[in-house]
Amino acid sequence: MRTLLIADQDNASREEMRKLMAEEGYQIRMANSVVEVLRDALKNQAQVLLLGMEFENMLAVELIPLVKKCSKDLMIILVSDEDSLPLLRKVRGEGIFYHALRPVTAEDKEELRLAVRCAFEKYPQVPSTQSQRLQRLEAMA
Repeated sequence: MRTLLIADQDNASREEMRKLMAEEGYQIRMANSVVEVLRDALKNQAQVLLLGMEFENMLAVELIPLVKKCSKDLMIILVSDEDSLPLLRKVRGEGIFYHALRPVTAEDKEELRLAVRCAFEKYPQVPSTQSQRLQRLEAMA
């Protein structure tokens, strides 16, 4: 099952993205805290993360490296209201898959749909060695 995790401080935006992605048939998880995002990443419960620029008073540029340490395979799509070049360089350097503007117009929504679809297609079919080790440790616990 293709699972998508949505983490955005703006509840209205989070709900809008949930509705948009539900139309595509994905299983959707909503994160209400940074802890939930990191836990889901550690447990490989989602393949794609839609992440807002700020979440629980933590900037995405601070959260992305932590998420990537928990799950290097997780495909992160940063969703923001801005497209500042220095910011984009920074987050791309941290390993995001794609940057999308917050979906407002029909074109924005279609762009986000396509980005998510592409992220699922690019997601590794075989989990990384780190992910496999974590799964074995969880099974032993």
